[in-house]
Amino acid sequence: MSIDVHQHLWTSTFVDALRARSTPPYLDGWTLILDGEPPYEVNPADHDKRDTTGLELALVSLSSPLGIEFLPPEEAWPLIDAYHEGALALGAPYAAWAATCHSEPDPDRLAEDLGRGLAGLQIPATAAPDDELLAVLTERNLPLFVHPGPAGAAIGTPPFPRAAHGAATPPWWPALVPYVQQMHASWHYFHAVVRPRHPHLRVCFALLAGLAPLHSERLIARGGGGRGLVDPNFFVETSSYGPRAIDAIVRELGIDVVVNGSDAPYAKAPEPGLGAAADHAIKVVNPRRLISGKESRT
Repeated sequence: MSIDVHQHLWTSTFVDALRARSTPPYLDGWTLILDGEPPYEVNPADHDKRDTTGLELALVSLSSPLGIEFLPPEEAWPLIDAYHEGALALGAPYAAWAATCHSEPDPDRLAEDLGRGLAGLQIPATAAPDDELLAVLTERNLPLFVHPGPAGAAIGTPPFPRAAHGAATPPWWPALVPYVQQMHASWHYFHAVVRPRHPHLRVCFALLAGLAPLHSERLIARGGGGRGLVDPNFFVETSSYGPRAIDAIVRELGIDVVVNGSDAPYAKAPEPGLGAAADHAIKVVNPRRLISGKESRT
């Protein structure tokens, strides 16, 4: 039985809340309307309860690229509450990351939501980590999950594909450019700024932190440091990567901070391809330590 720390599943409660809106983000039937992006046709089958055979636990999270967490509180909270309500009702093996409003952070409300049994907090990589929100997690010994935010919020996202060629960027562009940029920036920001203020916080970075750990040689060449000093509470999850990238990350960070994530329904959990012992570490032992903070070898 394995653990998947990164899935998305839109329940009817959340879908109804999106359809109740008339400004982005909203659903028109199954057409998703976002600011600055073309309409996206959602496949309803992607958000039915899926096959969870072999899963001890599947953690679902809010789709941060929708931009919900950055809406004004009066718009963000109805959507977040609908997400929480639907996710908490899914039942085993599902559990859920909490979401919260970043336009006006409310640590008391986060504490109440976590008290309902949510596994920890997810934030968009484009959000400025709020010290009071992070303190709530530390007080409860719960982890943080950093996930890509809205594609248009990435630093330095170039407009040249549309400007130069008169055509939209290809469908894979957000996942390969803005999301990776966001996670790369977040990894380094958390090391440089957040960790000194929150020394005991456990953090998991989606999509292998955009492969940011592999840039340690350049970091040192440009005046940084710390190569060879692995933070045992900064985890990376594997969604959308495979054996070559996972192997490279393990060579840089070691096996103990790599955890299994799929990003279902948009991708499948990769097979690490590093042998049975590594599989067990990535799919069972390491995710348990991320979630609970406790060592487990079973």
